[in-house]
Amino acid sequence: MAIRIDGKLVSSKIREEVKGEVSKLTDKGIKPALAVILVGNDPASAVYVRNKQKACLETGIEPHQITLPEETEERELLDIIDKLNRDDDIHGILVQLPLPKHISSERVIEAISPKKDVDAFSHDSVGRIMEGKYSFLPCTPAGVMELLAHYNVEVEGKECVVIGRSNIVGKPMAMLLLNKSATVTICHSKTKNLPEVCKRADIIVCAVGKAEFLTADMVKPGAVVIDVGINRNSEGKLVGDVKFDEVEPIASMITPVPGGVGPMTIAMLLKNTVTSAKGT
Repeated sequence: MAIRIDGKLVSSKIREEVKGEVSKLTDKGIKPALAVILVGNDPASAVYVRNKQKACLETGIEPHQITLPEETEERELLDIIDKLNRDDDIHGILVQLPLPKHISSERVIEAISPKKDVDAFSHDSVGRIMEGKYSFLPCTPAGVMELLAHYNVEVEGKECVVIGRSNIVGKPMAMLLLNKSATVTICHSKTKNLPEVCKRADIIVCAVGKAEFLTADMVKPGAVVIDVGINRNSEGKLVGDVKFDEVEPIASMITPVPGGVGPMTIAMLLKNTVTSAKGT
């Protein structure tokens, strides 16, 4: 039976480290601060923003929440970001996605200063990840790397398969593994013989956004399986991208959903904010 990778445990340790770093910075007269902008009334986005605000308060980071109505014009949002860019007391800027359809997510993300892009979604941040010369890492892939390190999973020389090629998870995940000298294959909807490709992997990161997509016949015995997905199945139960009950007996380690990768995302956001504050 696989070892269950405990994201709650690892994220709590990171939060404690962040709390200590915040305390040191505060003693030096620097108060780490994160601005989170929410546009519109999306219920899921509102929950995510509340969770981020709560995590900030628990670790001593000062949260600045800016809530804007659905009809906010793009120019108004860009002006707010410009002011935050020039505010030395703000160390991280995060715009909660998705944005209303009349606002360009790309233009908004590109407007955030690279020095404050704690989500690491901008072209500048992505380019730095490609080169391995980054200040911030996208929070979910960075959280996966922290989990692997905490559980002493050797990445160097291993065959890794990333299922999913999104700009937020799949692509940066592949780059982080590659930067650690793994041999990486990115799989997607057009990949031929997907089960055979996955079965070669020592480490599988599944970020495809489909409930219980990865099944036992796609996993090599002893593989480490990281499940990034959060979905509702036909019964309304919260499940990942991995068919957990099938895969757990085969894998050597596996992340559950919930309680695996999920808690790491906010922990890494807090860590990025402190990194930015240290650079001031």
